[in-house]
Amino acid sequence: MELRAYWRIIRRRWWLPVGLALLVGALTLVIQRPWQARPATYSATMRFNVGLQPERIPGVYTYDRYYTMLTSEYLVDDLGEIVRSQAFSRAVSERLADQEIVVPAGAIGASTQPGKLHRILTVNVSWGDAAQLRAIADAIVATMTGRSADFFGQFSAEEADIRLIDPPTVSVVGRPAREQLDLPLRVLLALAAGIALAFLLDYLDDAVRDRDELTQLGLAVLGEIPRR
Repeated sequence: MELRAYWRIIRRRWWLPVGLALLVGALTLVIQRPWQARPATYSATMRFNVGLQPERIPGVYTYDRYYTMLTSEYLVDDLGEIVRSQAFSRAVSERLADQEIVVPAGAIGASTQPGKLHRILTVNVSWGDAAQLRAIADAIVATMTGRSADFFGQFSAEEADIRLIDPPTVSVVGRPAREQLDLPLRVLLALAAGIALAFLLDYLDDAVRDRDELTQLGLAVLGEIPRR
């Protein structure tokens, strides 16, 4: 089938993809309501350096420096899971309670996301109140650097430590890219679905509309009445 035939099918039932796209777009706007002001969301990001001190044996060379660096990377992996744990969230919540700030441990765990790069641990917290977020971030820093041995016995030794290298920075979180692209993607998918339905209806339609269709059926055309 030539491209012109495809175009005729789409033009014949243009209302189907256009109407479906308009319907999906309208429903998406009603659900998302972009004209309404949304409460601001804030994010705090902090970074920690995790390490172990190598053994110090005077006059003897060992490979301990290499192994301590390697072990530090493993510790960062484990600490990322500890940050997600209920025990860590409860410890942060208890520290906040001492400051008369009531934040459930479950909310802290759900809003905290760790990440890692080599021996650097990054902790990101999202919250709806900037002042509370600052207090939560400070409590996470204090818990991480001061009570790490409570969650991981490896840090009970004097050679192991966690140091804050980037203090918490609070910033406003903008609309995510996924939310911004949600409406155009839905409309494009609706257009594609409408075009597919148009071709399906044309395939099921047994009506004859022009002489080309008769010719394809092997019938001779004796005459044709013009549209105008």
